[in-house]
Amino acid sequence: MTATAAPPEAVATTDPPVHKPSLRKRLVPYWLLLPGILWLLVFFVLPMIYQASTSVQTGSLEEGFKVTWHFQTYWDALTEYYPQFLRSLLYAGTATVLCLLLGYPLAYLIAFKAGRWRNLLLVLVIAPFFTSFLIRTLAWKTILADGGPVVEVLNTLHVLDVTSWLGMTQGDRVLATPLAVVCGLTYNFLPFMILPLYTSLERIDTRLHEAAGDLYARPSTTFRKVTFPLSMPGVVSGTLLTFIPASGDYVNAELLGSTDTRMIGNVIQSQYLRILDYPTAAALSFILMAIVLIMVTIYIRRAGTEDLV
Repeated sequence: MTATAAPPEAVATTDPPVHKPSLRKRLVPYWLLLPGILWLLVFFVLPMIYQASTSVQTGSLEEGFKVTWHFQTYWDALTEYYPQFLRSLLYAGTATVLCLLLGYPLAYLIAFKAGRWRNLLLVLVIAPFFTSFLIRTLAWKTILADGGPVVEVLNTLHVLDVTSWLGMTQGDRVLATPLAVVCGLTYNFLPFMILPLYTSLERIDTRLHEAAGDLYARPSTTFRKVTFPLSMPGVVSGTLLTFIPASGDYVNAELLGSTDTRMIGNVIQSQYLRILDYPTAAALSFILMAIVLIMVTIYIRRAGTEDLV
């Protein structure tokens, strides 16, 4: 009989120990987030809570305001100032559409056709930010002044006849009309439309355009089937960044408009600083915020994109 070899000893296999990060390391991300969270709490959440309590108060500045849960203020503010709400949404929506029509071609040009001039064009887009918002708006009073070159050209081309028929201007006058307010809103918020559009368009792979051309797609078909759908995140971001601040703006209506073109921002400013009716001003602010929030939510769902720039 031959002796059988003893089986080899089993080699012990043990997984290397897993070192869990210490509690200190796990808390590092939260410590980094802490300054931002504190900033939001102090300068956003707390003022919102204060304004919410103000909106349900009654009283006067002399006697003092007390929280009496007077929700009737909301209904009174909405029924009394609903024309200003509608006007604000109309002006902001018109300015947003104009910004999209003007900004998309320019963003497309910068993204695909500018070449070595791209950086210069981007600087020109953000150049208005180098001056004050107030100065930029006041400049439009000179541009649209009665008897100025712009008004004369529009009058010669009979454009003012059409805008007067639409109720946007009054005769040969542009200042203190809805057209002046919309022009100011469009100019001031146009960069907020162009920059997200450019960022979205710049991400598109140009090989997709070449592939569409290889499939004998016309340029219009390529834009409709490839470019525009892929740029939808920029369209959504740009329209939101334009419409939301424009709906609450009061500077353009104050400097370029009249009492007939007052927006809800002018009413809120007047309630706070002139009439000193703080509950009504706070209620108007919350009503505007609720309306814009509902419209934005519906718009984002209808747009069908969550990849915002």
